Amino acid sequence: MSDSTFDFNVFIKESKDTLVNPKSYFSTMKTTGGIAEPLIKAVIYGVVAGLIAFIWSLLKLGGAGAGLFGGAIGIGLFIWYIVAAIIGLFIGAVLILIVSAICKGSTDFEANVRVSASLMVIMPVTALFGFVSGFNMVAGSIVGLLINLYALYMLYHALVESLKAKPDTTRIVVIVLVVIMALFLIMGIGAKRKANQFMNEFNKS
Repeated sequence: MSDSTFDFNVFIKESKDTLVNPKSYFSTMKTTGGIAEPLIKAVIYGVVAGLIAFIWSLLKLGGAGAGLFGGAIGIGLFIWYIVAAIIGLFIGAVLILIVSAICKGSTDFEANVRVSASLMVIMPVTALFGFVSGFNMVAGSIVGLLINLYALYMLYHALVESLKAKPDTTRIVVIVLVVIMALFLIMGIGAKRKANQFMNEFNKS
């Protein structure tokens, strides 16, 4: 793909390859060619994730929709996902660049933007499983953790294969991120349980 033409069929194939075989995909991913292509990819991922969130809101799943306001909230979510995708593309690129620099990898901004765009394929996946939280908040948190762990697995291969970071250093950084993520999950579940207990006691009084 070039900046002048965006091949949607290639986009679909690359998205599938990124999810199914990240090591292979990132070993051959182009790190040059302009910003337009990764920006288009990010917007598409945002649109798809937003549509999924909108559907869950209409079905009153995932905590997004409530009563008569489900559709309105869903439209807000749809717009938010697109905006978040655009902003997240560049914020993600900066964060990846910092990690890449720590791991002695490429600090070329365009290369990191392209990695960021490819990793955003996880965005629709997260939205797809968002309905789990509508049934059970703890289960939703665990599913979210598993998705984020896989995203870190993808990030590892992106850093090593595309940005040529040192594998040993990258592995250590990813493990640290996994530990931090797990701690946040534990604290989040504890906070949700306390909040539920408080609301139950409040309703009884």
